[in-house]
Amino acid sequence: MLQSLHYSIDLIRDEARHLVQCGLVDRQKPIYTLCRHIPAREWVVVEAELESSGFLLRDRVADLMGREDWEND
Repeated sequence: MLQSLHYSIDLIRDEARHLVQCGLVDRQKPIYTLCRHIPAREWVVVEAELESSGFLLRDRVADLMGREDWEND
């Protein structure tokens, strides 16, 4: 039996931060670019969580990530 995965907005933010830190996603690109790094069967759940949290797929990844702390200021 397949389990339904639940992606919280915090988990999605963490994943976005990780992808940006690894250089796989640009923080200025739209959120929908994350779909390249999330399996298609899971993207539907991620998309629904983003929408329920008030994010549009055309919003920037930086908007999703929120405030960032810099160590080298």
